[in-house]
Amino acid sequence: MQARRHSRQHIICLAALLSLAIASANAGVDKITVQDDTQHTVTLPRPAHRIISLAPHVTELLFAAGAGPYVIGVSAYSDYPPVVKQLPSVGDSNALDAERIIALKPDLVVAWNSGNSASQLATLRAIGIPVFESEPHDFAAIASSLERLSILAGTENIGKPAAAAFRARLAILGKTYQKHPKVRVFYQIWQKPLMTLNDHHLVSSVIRLCGGENIFGKLSQLAPTVSTEAVLQANPEVIFAADSKQPADGDSGGWRRFPALTAVMRNNLFALTPDQMSRPGPRILDGATELCQKLDVARARRK
Repeated sequence: MQARRHSRQHIICLAALLSLAIASANAGVDKITVQDDTQHTVTLPRPAHRIISLAPHVTELLFAAGAGPYVIGVSAYSDYPPVVKQLPSVGDSNALDAERIIALKPDLVVAWNSGNSASQLATLRAIGIPVFESEPHDFAAIASSLERLSILAGTENIGKPAAAAFRARLAILGKTYQKHPKVRVFYQIWQKPLMTLNDHHLVSSVIRLCGGENIFGKLSQLAPTVSTEAVLQANPEVIFAADSKQPADGDSGGWRRFPALTAVMRNNLFALTPDQMSRPGPRILDGATELCQKLDVARARRK
């Protein structure tokens, strides 16, 4: 009990010192203001040069926006670009290390709205740490995130061209693939239980971009559990496996035991790089390119 009380007092002292430092730095400087993905206004006295990322996709966005040199701490599982593995970890989305975050004296924390604890983020705000909440649901929000994060970090000379390049590459992919003949797709994110994604998820936007159709897109849950029988009845032409334990041949669901399934008959069981597709950051277009190319392979096998 005494040790716990001492830990709380230590956090309070660190927070007080940080608040004083932020307050003294704020005097007489033009402020920087942007809106985050929850429509909250984030205001900084000057560009952030001590940034903590609380999610892997956030880390990727920050580095792509030119803010990498100013990132001083990251969440567990942040592994791209590889240099981030050398940075201090501040815990994962379920258990952030508040004491370590405060000790690092950040002038900005970039959080994951649906992944980080609202109460923990409120605590950070209460002690004067600015928090930007990230939740890009579509391609436009990814490009906008690059711009807004670069404004906060003072790296607009990198972030704005990065956003423009993202939009240009997206347009090329759409022009190249979107009007190709439709391909019915089952996108598997987990084997046991068997799980997929609906049309509200960014992954389905990638599938549509490539001229595909998600066979479970109309389900109400964002990440629904489905049965093997439902997949067999829908009879997809392509099955993508994007879970972390997938075999090289993409058959993490054991689909080859159903030879009458169109995806099996035509050998259209494909593995994808999970992080590129699951993280709403600039590398999603690398994942999209891979998925688009595999759908073209499936189209060629119709002959």
